Amino acid sequence: MLKGALIGCGFFAQNQMHAWQMIDGARIVAVCDRDRDRAARTAAAFGVTRIHDDALRMMATEELDFVDIATTVGSHRMLVQAAADAGLHVICQKPFAETMEDARAMVAAVQGAGRTLMVHENFRWQSAIRAAIAALRGGAIGRPFFGRVSFRSGYDVFSGQPYLATDPRFIIQDLGIHILDVARALFGDVDRISASTQRINPAIRGEDVATMMLDHRGGVTSVVDCSYATRRSPETFPQTLLEIDGDRGTLRLDAGYRLVIQNAGGEDIRDVAPPLLPWAERPWHNIQESVHLIQAHFIDCLRAGAQPETSGHDNLKTLALVEAAYASARDGTRIDMAGW
Repeated sequence: MLKGALIGCGFFAQNQMHAWQMIDGARIVAVCDRDRDRAARTAAAFGVTRIHDDALRMMATEELDFVDIATTVGSHRMLVQAAADAGLHVICQKPFAETMEDARAMVAAVQGAGRTLMVHENFRWQSAIRAAIAALRGGAIGRPFFGRVSFRSGYDVFSGQPYLATDPRFIIQDLGIHILDVARALFGDVDRISASTQRINPAIRGEDVATMMLDHRGGVTSVVDCSYATRRSPETFPQTLLEIDGDRGTLRLDAGYRLVIQNAGGEDIRDVAPPLLPWAERPWHNIQESVHLIQAHFIDCLRAGAQPETSGHDNLKTLALVEAAYASARDGTRIDMAGW
């Protein structure tokens, strides 16, 4: 049994706790939050007896194999470094780091400790996205040459996570990082990126609309577009929609989790809707299921001694796209990723 501890007991961490309870061979034995009352509420909800308000003390005193860091980005470097010093494996919430310097330092620290670091980059683990990835990699539409990865919604994300309204960086850092990572999972690494951003909602500090164009190393051009200012009915939150052209057909992941593949063999329409887990609720259930899938992948990798698909090292490439997108939007330039 691999024993873990959760650091940070906020809004999204409750999904992580539910998911840990479903995974054989792993158990959360302690929780930590600077707000001890919040830690106590989480512990009581999930039957955990060990409660802490100091993460460093917890890592020094508890017998642990890994920590799940579910705090905001500003604390990640200190916590990941402390976990590496304690000889623990780490799964860390996204965005992984505030700067590329911090990200590289965290990757080096855990690697130097001989432990595994995975970033909780869960969108690519949604079952509908996994179905699209499998079809694409299986050659269903031949060689892809164009893709669109789109997340457009008017959902009020600020009520559950009010800090999102106060950050000078919003949609690329919070949501676009996921959509960029999905593009990488589908089409491979990126040579060049350009981006433009807008702020439509006057009550927030950061951008709530972003459009990015990516030139992928394998020859695909993709458009990644994100919006929290799009009013439409029915609301598609929190679905990521796909359009992919290949030299032998097309693939679409439409609203309602409808995967459509058209090629010389005709049209194949599949229902790839995620299951509604016992603890999940609509419309969040696709993301909640992906939390279970990515955490199960983390434990599988620890058992096998393998690197996770969204390892810290891999996530450096996604984080670099985020930083380059902001630079492109600020300067009106097209960014060559070779120097990032």
